[in-house]
Amino acid sequence: MILINLLPHREAARKRRKDLFNISLGASALAGGVLAGSVFLWFQSTITDQQVNNAVIEAEVKKLDGQIKDIAGLEAEIAALRARQQAVEDLQSDRNLPVHLLTELVNQLPDGVYVNKMAQLDQQVTLGGVAQSNERVSELLRNLSNNTPWFAKPELVEITSGTVALSTKEQKRIYNFTIKVKLVRASEAGKGSAAASLASGMPVAAQPAAVKQP
Repeated sequence: MILINLLPHREAARKRRKDLFNISLGASALAGGVLAGSVFLWFQSTITDQQVNNAVIEAEVKKLDGQIKDIAGLEAEIAALRARQQAVEDLQSDRNLPVHLLTELVNQLPDGVYVNKMAQLDQQVTLGGVAQSNERVSELLRNLSNNTPWFAKPELVEITSGTVALSTKEQKRIYNFTIKVKLVRASEAGKGSAAASLASGMPVAAQPAAVKQP
């Protein structure tokens, strides 16, 4: 007996393959959705943790900024106090500067040199005077530069020659000069004297004042 299958088996097989493909596609989409959701949730968790960390860091930064401002304010107050203290010390030390100025100037004037004009602006002193020769002026500059801790950086501004009448028939050549020199404060002069004393190995002795005549 011969059996003949008259059912549409090809369409049934195609339908089974299509159904299997749809099931596989749905399973893949579901797995992809679950994976994407898991990755999304992980990223969201990481972002949330980082935001929390950023908030903590920002709070600490603000706290440190406040402390830095407080420290800067304290440093400014300390600097202002030091400046006021230095100003008071300078005023106290500068009280005797005119005495040192006149005393040292008399001590350092060479013979044949006298000063007829003097002006002081802060620590800058301008001296105007008359000398018998250029060599006397050079000696005065050396004395102001090397022989006293109370003067520093002497500078010859101007020197001009002239004559003075000693009698109706006799005239003598003279040299008018202008010198600028820095007057050193007492604290700085003390350091200079100590350094010079240590360098020479001898104690610093005060020189008596003596008026030198031209």
